[in-house]
Amino acid sequence: MTFIAIAKIRAIDPNRPHGEHEHEKSKRQKYTCPMHPEVVMDHPGNCPKCGMKLVPLKQEKHATSHEDHVARKANEMAMPKHEHGEHKHDQEHKMEMHSSINLADPMSREGSGTSWLPDSSPMYGRMFMFGGDMLMLHGAIFPRYTNVSTRRGDDRIDAPNWIMGMYSHPLGDTAQFGARLMMSLDPLTEGGRGYPLLFQSGESWHDQPLHDRQHPHDLFDELSVSLSSRIAGFDHDLSAYFYFGYPGEPALGPPTFMHRPSAMDDPDAPIGHHWQDSTHVTFGVATLGAQWRNLKIEGSIFTGREPDENRYDFDRPRFDSFSGRISWNPTKNLALQASYGYIKSPEDLEPDLKRHRTTASVIYNLPLGHDSNWSNTFVWGQNHDTGEGKTQSFLIESDYQRGRDTVYFRWERVEKSGHELVLDPPDESRIFPVSGYTIGYVRDLSHGNGLDVGLGTQFTINDRPDGLDRYYGDDLGYAFQFFLRIRPSLHSHGAHEHDEHVAGMEK
Repeated sequence: MTFIAIAKIRAIDPNRPHGEHEHEKSKRQKYTCPMHPEVVMDHPGNCPKCGMKLVPLKQEKHATSHEDHVARKANEMAMPKHEHGEHKHDQEHKMEMHSSINLADPMSREGSGTSWLPDSSPMYGRMFMFGGDMLMLHGAIFPRYTNVSTRRGDDRIDAPNWIMGMYSHPLGDTAQFGARLMMSLDPLTEGGRGYPLLFQSGESWHDQPLHDRQHPHDLFDELSVSLSSRIAGFDHDLSAYFYFGYPGEPALGPPTFMHRPSAMDDPDAPIGHHWQDSTHVTFGVATLGAQWRNLKIEGSIFTGREPDENRYDFDRPRFDSFSGRISWNPTKNLALQASYGYIKSPEDLEPDLKRHRTTASVIYNLPLGHDSNWSNTFVWGQNHDTGEGKTQSFLIESDYQRGRDTVYFRWERVEKSGHELVLDPPDESRIFPVSGYTIGYVRDLSHGNGLDVGLGTQFTINDRPDGLDRYYGDDLGYAFQFFLRIRPSLHSHGAHEHDEHVAGMEK
């Protein structure tokens, strides 16, 4: 038997001494994926799991084969922490994708501003690695036709849109620098008045308050930098960060609607936007946060005034308002927050107005398998305005995606004053509860190959009290639209973690 085994080995190359073939193979340059170190190849190319460019693998002494390399990695990961010191942490640091705000967070947790999503949230974007530096690009555009009924409705062709880049640079093993840029071409595609949206309110055009229309966003929606660090002596459980944006988003409210997985397929803003997350474009904000594991406390000072009608400029920073927020992710699928903010003079047309905003939200995300996800959001927001008192808003969103098909739903109820809805003087001080019920469907024509292009439609019914009939008419309020939803595909590394989480749930 020994003779036969030796004969088979020598049959590989009879001119080579026994053992030389494997020795020379070990000397050959190998390549690996920065995000999937278990992928090792003998030639340059792209990772079969995530598509990233492979990088040269540093050769180690006494390494004789790929199997030995993998076995050694497995042994190191299985070792107790005290047996190999910081080596385990260094490997985890290299393998994880960190949030650009705080290196203690996974990227999937990163919402708008410094807010949190559930850790299991899907990520739609394209990632590029430059050594230890990371750049993630994502965004969306919705070319569409929309038609809104009633006397205050309208119909038009437009294209709400946004694009965002997130960059991070490690500063050693325990610190990180981050930067983000978010832009929108709404000033071109929506014009100064914005798009028709029944019962929407907030901001102005030609020195007149907007009503039943969603205002366009500025060309620059975020230009921010951040610095984060793990605190020594706490086994990396304690971290802190500083965030500055001009413009940026303070620690107030849930993640903004276009960044929530439960709302990413809906082209419209919620009609309770100015009760919940309207401070997401703030010209001047500074936030300091401290985090212990999955619990975070943060505070901001910021400019209370909302963007002016010139959507291409940078407004004057004031830093006259403040906010605080507590966030907690008790599980991978759940993100909770409660926040309070004092907003001075939010509207240019009402410089003496002072607003106290309180919000609370629950976001639940459930991975259902490969390329399948269910995301849900509940938001409560309250405004307490000078001379008007307290008004409430409630929102529930749900988005179910399976392969190429997505179905979503939104329900909301908001108390708006006659002044907010720009009614006649006799009705200005009255409070009117208005509601919206939306259901939509998207079918991806292109899916999972870098760019998802979906054909969608949605239908909305709006409910209102009879006291508003003199302004909106006697007929049922409704709106419908047909649109394309264009965005990057699900990030494959995010999908990989997504599937691992589902597998963990099934065990």
